[in-house]
Amino acid sequence: MAHFDTEYQRLEASYSDSPPGEENLLMHVAEGAKSHWHHIENLDLFFQRVYKLHQKNGFTCMLLGEIFELVQLLFVVGFTVFLANCVDYDILFANKFVNHNDSSKVTLPDAFLPVHVCRDRILDNGFVMFVLIISGVFWLHRLVKFIYNVCCYWEIRSFYIHALKMTMSELPYATWQEVQARIVEIQKEHQICIHKKELTELDIYHRILRFKNYMVAMVNKSLLPVKFRLPFHGDCVFYTRGLKYNFELIFFWGPGSLFENEWSLKPEYKRGGNRLELADRLASRILWIGIANLLLCPVILVWQILYAFFSYTELIKREPGSLGVRCWSLYGRCYLRHFNELDHELMSRLSKGYKAASKYMNCFLSPLLTVVAKNVAFFVGSLLAVLIALTIYDEDVLKVEHVLSSITLLGVCITVCGSFIPDKHMVFCPEQLLRVILAHIHYMPDHWQGNAHRYETRDQFSQLFQYKAVFILEELLSPVVTPIILIFCLRRKSQEIIDFFRNFTVEVVGVGDTCSFAQMDIRQHGHPAWMSAGKTEASIYQQAEDGKTELSLMHFAITNPQWQPPQETTHFISQLKERVHRDSHALSLSESEPRSLIANLLTGPSTLASVHFGRDSSLANHAAAGISDGASALRSLSPVSTSLDLRGSLSAAHRAVGHSSVMSSRQMAGSGTDARTVSSGSSAWEGQFTSLVLSEYASTEMSIHALYMHELHKQQSRGDLSRHTWHRQESDESSDSVPDEVRSDPSSHSRNFPRSHTFPTSAPSPSAIPTSASANSSRTLGQEGALLQRSSQPHYSGTTTDTLIAGGKVVRSARVPMGGWAEDGQAASRHHEPLPEESSEDEMPPNIHKVT
Repeated sequence: MAHFDTEYQRLEASYSDSPPGEENLLMHVAEGAKSHWHHIENLDLFFQRVYKLHQKNGFTCMLLGEIFELVQLLFVVGFTVFLANCVDYDILFANKFVNHNDSSKVTLPDAFLPVHVCRDRILDNGFVMFVLIISGVFWLHRLVKFIYNVCCYWEIRSFYIHALKMTMSELPYATWQEVQARIVEIQKEHQICIHKKELTELDIYHRILRFKNYMVAMVNKSLLPVKFRLPFHGDCVFYTRGLKYNFELIFFWGPGSLFENEWSLKPEYKRGGNRLELADRLASRILWIGIANLLLCPVILVWQILYAFFSYTELIKREPGSLGVRCWSLYGRCYLRHFNELDHELMSRLSKGYKAASKYMNCFLSPLLTVVAKNVAFFVGSLLAVLIALTIYDEDVLKVEHVLSSITLLGVCITVCGSFIPDKHMVFCPEQLLRVILAHIHYMPDHWQGNAHRYETRDQFSQLFQYKAVFILEELLSPVVTPIILIFCLRRKSQEIIDFFRNFTVEVVGVGDTCSFAQMDIRQHGHPAWMSAGKTEASIYQQAEDGKTELSLMHFAITNPQWQPPQETTHFISQLKERVHRDSHALSLSESEPRSLIANLLTGPSTLASVHFGRDSSLANHAAAGISDGASALRSLSPVSTSLDLRGSLSAAHRAVGHSSVMSSRQMAGSGTDARTVSSGSSAWEGQFTSLVLSEYASTEMSIHALYMHELHKQQSRGDLSRHTWHRQESDESSDSVPDEVRSDPSSHSRNFPRSHTFPTSAPSPSAIPTSASANSSRTLGQEGALLQRSSQPHYSGTTTDTLIAGGKVVRSARVPMGGWAEDGQAASRHHEPLPEESSEDEMPPNIHKVT
């Protein structure tokens, strides 16, 4: 096992978020007629409640929702027990006669057993009594929690009314950005956080999303065992609400968890000397929680079945095709989530990509199944038509046994067959659809691009966008599968989990212990292939995969334009926005000579004939495909174009969006208000419309930046797929050795970075990178666009370099993963680096990073 030689990191000095003995205290001090909020101790819980009350549309709506949840629990348990013990099904099915006159009909009360008989049957059934006791204890716990939450949310209601000056009737029409801006403003007056004079938007997001950022980071680094390879099935993902609940219970808030409270990691987990002991302790705890899940499996399984039955039976009867509808999987939501992205922001982004995702998946209907479905629908429809015609002629046909059931089943069969018959107007264009999806979801494996028509890509995308029926089935199987995953998969990753929390936790003044990835620090976690070359010092172990750091940073900066990032981060954001802004002006140039990537993305494939790619025709074709897809993706952003330009001027909308990154920031900085803040002088409807339009501007701006960054990343790292999540080692398997490409890097001896057999550390030495590669990686995108037009040989700053030698022969050199260069077909020699011995904590000086 490799040894981690880094320590828990701090940003500036350590502090205590709350004085001892004063946790969970919310102080509300009245000064005369003025309500003064000062020193809110548990800001994590406070901001989470403020956000939840906003998302629940006020106190009354939230209160009613909580009450109905309690009633729903009582109804499910009580109604199930009643159906199992208090109904005479022989009478209901007419297998037994009732003592009535011949003229009387059997009614529902006739099928109900007497009260004393029903009571005796319940008391004599031990399993039913056990379920009732467990359900009663759980319901009482929910009731106490409900009463406590009502008291807490009443305080939050007072905070909205007295501190934020917002009534509950205004809350459904106010955006979260407006609420957040007011919280930042009152911090200056009321000092709700005593550790900082001013709160920032990032501080509030860190408080609300502290644990979710850790989960996103662990999924990004493939640390959680959620991907498996099954016999006769291949790769699959299993990540359910029950499994997620157990992960959070183990890591964050359960008894014996890694955190001592909402904002602080336990001190022993911040040191590396006792990592083996802590790993054994965590493995033992995971084992006991897995055993507890196994013992409670029957009860949880019964509850899951009953809840699914009562929840989806009416929906299936009303809409039989609802099980064939797709939804974003729980794993997809975590994989596609940015760092510091709130729930409503994530769901809004995924909802915009839902139609394109559905169309993409519908492109892969089997022609064979289509032929079979058409013919089965014809025969079934014929039978159904006859039964319906007979019923219309004489309603007594319905009294014939099984006629009504046959009509229902035939209707369901026709609906199912219809799901396999494609729309006759559908056009097969998977590459363009996948590009549209990328514009909204922002994350996509590199090897999907150019392979959208392959079933392998479709199967992998279905892990993110699954059938509703699959989602329900996974939830039903969760009580059985979850303890197996905990005991046999998660437990053996305990040491890697301990190392992850120690090496990727930083202490931030005014916030507490947070995931270092959530800082969105390009220098610490940037990826060289995602516009961070020359700006990051991160090793492979420290780099976020799939451009998560860079894309999350841009998303947060665009969503929160008032946020003032650190100087290095500001430089990265301004440089990227300047590139996009500069390239957007290429639209005004001649269409025969586009000068940049954005120009190609916006103007479409018609301009490709003027781009001269020299002798490499395959490279020209690849670039043409990417540009065409990008143009189609941007043209598909119809919500923005239609809302901003009802007269159909799409180019004007794009030009407006091109300027939004600069103009909107200046206007908001000058006015001191958020762009998505509703004007106080406008009506609720006008405020909603203005907020919607400006929000769409920000969404489109982020879509353009995401497409831009992916296109640049594709140019920089074309052909290098070995680092991607989908090609990395499966998360449920552990390696016993460090990968060879890590051991081949001699520069790793002198770097003080964490090392692991799962996430090895290494970084290329500056001397190992050729001058030409450094020059290429530092070029601006405008210079690359000019080179594409003036040169007969393309230059890319990625992992492939084409060199023109005498005789016109092109020699392509591939970059060795750790910084060396070798010609294609030659295997680079690899030297195994000896792993250091385990050392004690005293021999490991703390590596403290201070940020001013």
